[in-house]
Amino acid sequence: MTRLLVPFSTPDVSAFTKTLKSFLDERHAAGKPLPSHVELLNLLARAAGLRNFATLKKFAQAAPPIQATPPSKEPSVSNAAAGAVNLSTMSATVRKALLQFDDSGRLVRLPNKLSVQQMTMWALWTQFAANRKYTEKEVNAITNAFHTFGDQATLRRELVNMKLLGRKSDCSEYWKEPHRPTEEVQDFLRAWRAGLR
Repeated sequence: MTRLLVPFSTPDVSAFTKTLKSFLDERHAAGKPLPSHVELLNLLARAAGLRNFATLKKFAQAAPPIQATPPSKEPSVSNAAAGAVNLSTMSATVRKALLQFDDSGRLVRLPNKLSVQQMTMWALWTQFAANRKYTEKEVNAITNAFHTFGDQATLRRELVNMKLLGRKSDCSEYWKEPHRPTEEVQDFLRAWRAGLR
């Protein structure tokens, strides 16, 4: 069986090393033995801001191949057009937001950190069609299909607070607000759509 090579890079090796050291220090303080091969792979992935090594493999498989030529200062049109996903260029907020979803792309928890919570709301925003009016019942149906923790009211309220959804004052009608997501949000949405959760 051919072994899958998983490339790994980090934008900040110092922060990565500090995080990994803290994980190893915790193990030592708890009297645990040295980590096994698999445990060490998972610790490396966690230090990079991912859930585990399996998540890291998903990112590596979806990332574009590493090129030997130095990147140009202009953004690559072909990569942008293809919606390429590259873990090393994603912010910590994007990586943390991706960890909030299950393998089906459903939100499994509402993040405590506001920036991560707001990032996850963009994925929900994509579930609504432009130029269409929704009843509250329809909005609830969409949000219920999107998450697993049973709190559609909070998700609906956050969409409105972020001005991703508009609504009448009597809550009888909702609509998707037109927005152009930032580059960071676009990175998140590309990765979320690619199944990198």
